[in-house]
Amino acid sequence: MIETADAEPEYDDTAIRFLEALWGDGYLSPGGPEEVDRVVEGLSLHDKTILDIGCGSGGIALHLIERHGAAHTTGFDVEQPVIEAARQRAAARGLEQKASFIQGPPGPLPFADRSFDVVFSKDALLHVPDKDALFAEIFRVLKPGGVFAASNWMVGHDGEPSPEMKAYVAAEGLSFAMASPVRYAQAMRSAGFTHVTVRDRNPWYREVARGELARLKGALYAQAAAAVGAAYVDKNIKTWEAMQKVLDSGEHRPTHLRGWKPVG
Repeated sequence: MIETADAEPEYDDTAIRFLEALWGDGYLSPGGPEEVDRVVEGLSLHDKTILDIGCGSGGIALHLIERHGAAHTTGFDVEQPVIEAARQRAAARGLEQKASFIQGPPGPLPFADRSFDVVFSKDALLHVPDKDALFAEIFRVLKPGGVFAASNWMVGHDGEPSPEMKAYVAAEGLSFAMASPVRYAQAMRSAGFTHVTVRDRNPWYREVARGELARLKGALYAQAAAAVGAAYVDKNIKTWEAMQKVLDSGEHRPTHLRGWKPVG
C-alpha cells in the first residue's frame, strides 16, 4: 500500500537493522509488543484470521498469533526486504503454517472480498496518499462484523504543514502522506465503518521519542553504529531531533483507530 512501487526499498536491510536495534526484534515502529497490545485492547483475536497491512519484518504478525491466539495472520507489504525478513522470522519460530507474508504493489489489496475477521496496521498507512481508496479496500476485505484496528502517524491538522513538519518529513526521506485524525475518521465512515473511535497517542510517544533520542546519542550509539555505520546513526539522530520538535508542538500526532464493518 506504499506509494513507491518501483523505487528502491525505503526499508532496506540497513533500515531494518537500525529500527530493530531501536524498537526490538521484528518491530519497525515504536512501542514494541506493548503498544500492539494497546491497539487491540479489548478485542478477542482468538481463532481469528488477521490481515496486517504494512507488516514490516513480521514481529507483530507473529505476536498476534503467539500472544493473542490468532488462527492465521497474513502480512502484506510492498517492500520485498521486509517480507523476506518476516518469512525467515516465522520459519525460525515454527510458525510458517500460521503466518504468511505477501509482497505486492501499491493499490488494490490482493485478497478476495470478506477474507479476514480483523484488519490490523501499525504505523504504515501514512504512506498511502488516497485515504478513501485505502479504507474502501480495507472494508472490502473484512468479513461482516469484522474490525479494523490500527495505529498510525498523523498530523494534527489538514492543509499546509508547518516549516518544522516539512523539515521533519524531509529528514525522514520517506514517502509520507500524512493526514489528520479527522480526515482518517471521515474516510473510515465514508467506506462504511461504524463505531469509529480515535485515540490520541501524542502524549505517550512524545516522551518515548525523547528517550529514544537519548539512547541513540548515548547507550545505543555504539551498538547501532556497529550494525549500520556511524553516518547512518548520525543522520537518524538529526531526524529524531526534527521529529521531537513536531511531537512537542503537537503537530505530529500518533493515533489509534478502530472501526467495525456492520453485520448486515
